[in-house]
Amino acid sequence: MKKDRILLVAAMAALLVSCGGKKGGMPNFGDNEFPVKTVGTSNADLQTSYPATIKGVQDVEIRPKTTGFITRVYVQEGQSVGAGQMLFALDDGPSQAQVRQAQAAVNTARAQVNTAKLTYDNSQKLFESSVIGNYELQTAKNTYESAQAQLAQAQASLSAAREALSFCYVKSPASGIIGSLPYKVGTLVSPSVQPALTTVSNNSVMEVYFSMAEKDMLEMSKTSGSMKNAIAEFPEVKLQLADGTIFNQAGHVSKVSGVIDAATGAVSMIARFPNPQGLLKSGGSGSIIIPKTASNSIVIPQQCVMEVQNKYFVYVLGAKNKVKYTEITVAPHNDGMNYVVTSGLKVGDKYVTNGLTKLSDDMEIKPITPEQYEKKVAEAEKLGENQSSPSKFGDAMK
Repeated sequence: MKKDRILLVAAMAALLVSCGGKKGGMPNFGDNEFPVKTVGTSNADLQTSYPATIKGVQDVEIRPKTTGFITRVYVQEGQSVGAGQMLFALDDGPSQAQVRQAQAAVNTARAQVNTAKLTYDNSQKLFESSVIGNYELQTAKNTYESAQAQLAQAQASLSAAREALSFCYVKSPASGIIGSLPYKVGTLVSPSVQPALTTVSNNSVMEVYFSMAEKDMLEMSKTSGSMKNAIAEFPEVKLQLADGTIFNQAGHVSKVSGVIDAATGAVSMIARFPNPQGLLKSGGSGSIIIPKTASNSIVIPQQCVMEVQNKYFVYVLGAKNKVKYTEITVAPHNDGMNYVVTSGLKVGDKYVTNGLTKLSDDMEIKPITPEQYEKKVAEAEKLGENQSSPSKFGDAMK
């Protein structure tokens, strides 16, 4: 009796295995039955993604025009600012002194001009009365003109001093969002300081940089007739963010580099995305998704294809129901679930859809339809569930 129970347990285990107990495997139906599908044509919505870098449409590095200690920081990181808004103040003591000195020089030069003018006017009257000669009159005139030149020079120095004073107050040249603030009050900075005081990014519209393979770009240009037409006909693109979500605004390709990167063989492209909610930040990363529709193409599921050393193979049903291990080529663009076959299959061919690992070249099979296959899988799973039921298994052990 004990021996009979052991044999019964072994038989039950064998039955479970034969009914597809292993997940993802093809149940053993017997008689070499494999599902076969006929090749047809259909339309496929495909997409290709490219790594991308996000930048503001205008990223302006803010640097001081003079050397000095920071005395005040007027903004905070992430703050929105307008063009001309005050950002930083540097120590303006020396510049204020230069302005006062230049102003004093202007006052002195203006007084000299007034004195020289009085002298020249008086000399003209004396000359008209023949009291002095032409030499004295010309000398007075030259003195007056020299005083005027000195005044103009002093005024230019005053303007330069005031401009130098304005350099102590760093203002935003454009509207945007304040980036990081690496320097605090009391830090000595200069025009060559690294990194910059901050960056002002115009985030109302974002530019997303990505690269496309040269062959893809050539294909687009040939299809559209020119690169200009290719850009105009380029479909709307999507932006996949770093967390895997899709940005809620569509983008448009606006620029294409005229130079191919010799190191990568790629062409740099820029797509613009509106950013009304300010969700996108300059310096972020993501992926550009470009949609593509394949019309009247041979489309087969990727699960029907075996990939070996970057080559793709399917089992094609031939004469006398023998399968042939056949190489195919597929389009580089796919949706992650299907391949668009460009060669190796033609309409009317039949290929095996499941159980590829159990096949070999020239193996004879019994073809069934995918519907028959699904029905048999469901029956096998149902039988396996019934056989593995604890109550029935317990009854069988008795």
